[in-house]
Amino acid sequence: MSYENENLNNLNPYLQGPYAPVDTEIEAHQLEVVGEIPTDFGGAYFRNGPNPAKQPSGLHHWFDGDGMLHAIHFEDGQASYRNRFIQSNDYLADNSGTLQKAGIFSPAQADGSSTVYKNTANTDVVMHNGELMALWYISGKPVRLDAKTLSTLREDDFGGKLPNNVSAHSKVDMQTGEFLFFDYGLYDPWYSFGVVDRKNNLTHFTQIELPGPRLPHDMAITENYAILMDLPIVFTEQGLRHKVWSIHADPALPTRFGVLPRKGDGGQIKWFEFPGCYIYHVINAWEEGDNIVLYCCKMVENGRRLPIEYGPYAPMVNVLALRAVVTKWTMNLKTGVGREQQIDDTISEFPVINLGLTGRQTRHSYHGAIPDTETQMFDGILKYDLTDGSYKRHIFDKNVCGSEPAFAPRFNAKSEDDGYVVSFVTDISTRQSRVLIIDAQNIEGRPVAEVCLPQCVPLGFHGTWANLDEFQSSAY
Repeated sequence: MSYENENLNNLNPYLQGPYAPVDTEIEAHQLEVVGEIPTDFGGAYFRNGPNPAKQPSGLHHWFDGDGMLHAIHFEDGQASYRNRFIQSNDYLADNSGTLQKAGIFSPAQADGSSTVYKNTANTDVVMHNGELMALWYISGKPVRLDAKTLSTLREDDFGGKLPNNVSAHSKVDMQTGEFLFFDYGLYDPWYSFGVVDRKNNLTHFTQIELPGPRLPHDMAITENYAILMDLPIVFTEQGLRHKVWSIHADPALPTRFGVLPRKGDGGQIKWFEFPGCYIYHVINAWEEGDNIVLYCCKMVENGRRLPIEYGPYAPMVNVLALRAVVTKWTMNLKTGVGREQQIDDTISEFPVINLGLTGRQTRHSYHGAIPDTETQMFDGILKYDLTDGSYKRHIFDKNVCGSEPAFAPRFNAKSEDDGYVVSFVTDISTRQSRVLIIDAQNIEGRPVAEVCLPQCVPLGFHGTWANLDEFQSSAY
């Protein structure tokens, strides 16, 4: 089938419907509310995602869209919304016509000692040192933003001391104030790991040698360790040779988790080997005596036909159809023995926890519930009890799909789940968006409040919650 005379953008589902970009940056206060916003919590929910600033030309991957942050701020029972493009250096260069880097359907470009694609900063967002950091999962410099206005402040290299880049899904330990990050050589056999303190000083950095180039997506931390991943989804020989995004599952490779002391040298990493699988997202990890306990959403067989109606985008659509189940790995640091245990067989992804307990033992996690659709979307939220693998489900209304949720603790919370789950949701039929506020201890119930938004929030990637006391100065 030839596509020479067709508009390829019309075949790309991630440019249509609930994924279609918005072109307006707005700020809105005193928003309409169905129900009543509770006054016993406060802070902001931020969500990152791809939003092309201009019409794509040629093949366009969902990951190539310019990063846009959407934020809703809650205080004293009131809500304010704003959205802003994330102005990475590559975003600015692209707008001025001087960008030398391409999206991931094209060969990667050299950038100093690294081989990279355009840094869209569209994947993840974390709060550190009173500012937001937008992160790109194929690695780039973090982009710092003002947490109140969403204005881009700078690309951050931690005072000129960052040797390489930073991947999305690097972690903030709220109990120490540290930012723990990883990076990897896109087409080279190394991993790196670093620690930035609560004042944004790079205090530790080390590199880890690998058997070959790898494509990890996430990492985990515990109170004393970082857990890095060596996974069997890798570049094909053609991909390596031409530095193009051509990947496959190598059946000869295992899944390995490397446990590294937070301030350890790369040579101190201890690897645990398991049957091969891919993992996009970590739920949480912690220490139990000599054991490291790790919970993730483990990818299982897609089982879907190749959706040829999307033309050249069919492989992308197939890969992005997330099919993952909650799985637990236990690794004993003394004996070197590891154990894998599937906790449940329900399909879910984009897990979040009470961020104040990152790296410490948690009982609950909140996941996007995934319907049997060809494109990536969530039709509800699952609240898991990790002790037994059971869950309770919040079901969105008909034709409504959501974003990665966030957990917002109540003031003076008495327990891990004493708070609210918040999420942007969009009605697919009308493109009307709202923010749901759901009692985390009554996840199956109706939202306690729904905040009506003045524009659509396209479906996107990851978010975070920030408490009022994490902001450098007073609220909006």
